Amino acid sequence: MAKEMESANNINLISNGTVVTGDIESGSGIRVDGHLKGKMTIKGKVVIGTPGQVTGDVICQLLEVSGKVSGNIQASELVSLKSSANIQGEIITKKLAIEPGAVFTGSCKMDSQTDGKVQQNIRK
Repeated sequence: MAKEMESANNINLISNGTVVTGDIESGSGIRVDGHLKGKMTIKGKVVIGTPGQVTGDVICQLLEVSGKVSGNIQASELVSLKSSANIQGEIITKKLAIEPGAVFTGSCKMDSQTDGKVQQNIRK
């Protein structure tokens, strides 16, 4: 149990000014304040800060966006778009929260059948 709690507190960071090209897979959360060009598969929470940009698909449990995502999103629990968010792509999630001012260009499918599991069914 202590080991599970320990790994849940580990947060990866792509800091502002950093550009990462390639796919990322992680069993813990990640915060993106830089630019990621690639697919992200995270078994936890993803936070994309105001300066953050992701060009590629995001698959995770929870997603909070204040920056920009150009790609498809699949979150098994919740997608939260803050007022500064800019999303271009398809969203598949159980719950969606959009603050006034957020820009979302694409489609959304509310999927209550995920049962907390991330599925890989984003259209290509």
